Amino acid sequence: MTNPARFWDRISARYARQPPADEASYARKLAQTRARLQPDWELLEIGCGTGTTAIAHAPHVKRVRAVDFSEKMLAHGRERAAREAVENVVFDCAALDEIDTSRPWDAVLMLSLLHLIPDWRGALDRAWALTRPGGIFVSSTACMATMSLPLRMVLPLLARLGLAPRLSSFSPDELAAAIAARGFEIEERWQPGPRDAVFIIARRPTERVVRES
Repeated sequence: MTNPARFWDRISARYARQPPADEASYARKLAQTRARLQPDWELLEIGCGTGTTAIAHAPHVKRVRAVDFSEKMLAHGRERAAREAVENVVFDCAALDEIDTSRPWDAVLMLSLLHLIPDWRGALDRAWALTRPGGIFVSSTACMATMSLPLRMVLPLLARLGLAPRLSSFSPDELAAAIAARGFEIEERWQPGPRDAVFIIARRPTERVVRES
């Protein structure tokens, strides 16, 4: 797949119609994140897709910047925000490496994203740079290493055919260790089941302590 944005553009309408696969788990993740948000905070969501989570968190913060590299995904988000009269979410079309790291955020979200990035460790470096001291980093990540063997075999084939995105392979423990190695302090780590996405909330402390990854 030479241009991942084309894949997401192509499936954007269907994606926008789909509810979360596990409504209860999604609600818990929203609640756990919301418990840490502050009314004067500014939130950055990278890989926001159609903006469902950005819009859900908007009433609980001052401002949300929702970023994705699929313009068609963002179009659905803008339409929904307008329909629901949500005025404090700005949707921007940009790739991760195009986001200015000189401007830190109170909360940085990468949901259903890290496993889609070949250099996922580099993405965590960007997350660290984008999160202000005392702020939080939130991720929800499918870990290919814990998926069933048939799924691990078929997904690379589907990716080569352009029917699925390419996935990086790592375990929940590898992900948590890499997040901690950047200096984040993990406050919440949760999986509904052993093969489900791992949800992590980590805080950037005021002083950095780097661990071995």
